[in-house]
Amino acid sequence: MSKVEQTDLIIEGKAKAIYNTTDPALIWVHNLDQATALNGKKKEAIANKAHYTNAISGLLFQYLTEQGIENHFIEQLNDSDVLVKKLKMAPVEVVTRNFASGSFERKYAVEHLKPLTPKVQEFYFKNDELDDPTLNDSQILALDLASAADIQTFRATALQVNEKLVALFAKINIMLVDFKIELGYLPDGRLILADELSPDNMRLVDQTTKESLDKDVFRKGTGEITAVYEIVLSRLQDALK
Repeated sequence: MSKVEQTDLIIEGKAKAIYNTTDPALIWVHNLDQATALNGKKKEAIANKAHYTNAISGLLFQYLTEQGIENHFIEQLNDSDVLVKKLKMAPVEVVTRNFASGSFERKYAVEHLKPLTPKVQEFYFKNDELDDPTLNDSQILALDLASAADIQTFRATALQVNEKLVALFAKINIMLVDFKIELGYLPDGRLILADELSPDNMRLVDQTTKESLDKDVFRKGTGEITAVYEIVLSRLQDALK
């Protein structure tokens, strides 16, 4: 267990509370027992949810570290808390889509879970007040949200993460339909993977039954979120032990 101690609250969001620590290079992330959807319009307290998001995210970050993808993860502290590197977060979210679902399926009237070739990448402006609008490369540059080199890093990192996660989930009979990542700047200016990797920000579907194993069950009211997260966690633990 780390000797770093939690200090003052930086910010509390929809799913996490972020704290400074006694080490200025590290922050303390507390996962909350609540689920949100539709940019916070749907919100509900859910017992033990923090345990699942924290455990799944920790396993996936450790796996990606072993696969050579640098990220912010330092240490899982307990059931709901994790220690990570303190970064300046980029205001751009990167979504990678392997199969048609969600907004992509609706906007383009394509068959559910249609394989997408090439993999689709989308950028979104991380801004709740604006409802996270979509971005293209020229908009990112014109709004001074990131540099051209950063955009290439966004794309490359998302594709690397996708390759590694698709392979891992395939071993446990799960399709990685799509997922969102965020990146942040280290003090030396390098961009690395950050935020969270869990069924909160990815779509996962059982390869055999095609049933959702992610936050869509909460978003659509089709099941218990902790029950499907438990399936994902159990399979990951078996695969990575």
